[in-house]
Amino acid sequence: MDINSIKGTGLTSQSSREKLIHELKGLGIKNPEVLNLISNMPRHLFLDTALANRAYENVSLPIGFKQTISQPYMVAKMTELLHETNSMNHVLEIGTGSGYQTSILSMLFKKVTTIERISTLHEQSKKKLNHLGFKNISFILGDGHLGFLNNAPYDAIIITAVADDLPETLVNQLSPTGRIVLPLMHKGEQKLTKLKNTKNGIIKKIIEDVVFVPMLKGVENT
Repeated sequence: MDINSIKGTGLTSQSSREKLIHELKGLGIKNPEVLNLISNMPRHLFLDTALANRAYENVSLPIGFKQTISQPYMVAKMTELLHETNSMNHVLEIGTGSGYQTSILSMLFKKVTTIERISTLHEQSKKKLNHLGFKNISFILGDGHLGFLNNAPYDAIIITAVADDLPETLVNQLSPTGRIVLPLMHKGEQKLTKLKNTKNGIIKKIIEDVVFVPMLKGVENT
């Protein structure tokens, strides 16, 4: 799928997009493919109309149900950490939310499985992404702690809510060389963390301090 074919891509100020990319580069984002996607993906379409004029600011914004759309820097950083090689084909996303991060993943992976626990957000993001023309996404309404065994194993897993502990179920759904990027509690603080599966077990690397909404269990029908 060509990024330029997505409906609504060119409807906002080019200067605001360029300013955002300049800021992301200054914050250390280096992957040109990720930067191109952040620049061209129509983030304004994943927000309420009242907030659309802030779509290309480097801030998180509310999407309802006590959830937020992550700031572009965090989307770029997590994506950059996740997508290291072209051999990774299938990604599992825990927390579909607005569908914005899902759209970025869809351009980089052959297949995306995304799980959302809030039924309204699940339906909204599914409808929006299908309308925009994305064809390689499986939408699941469910508890992210459980993953989705039917589509496993996954080359990569991204979790967009902070977990107290890493769900062992998700580790078991990784491919032998897969990796997970998530915010994880560490000594009472949220830390963006990368975990890589190896033949000798999981290797963990703490990246930086973050602030995310909590990873909750169960399904919320709204």
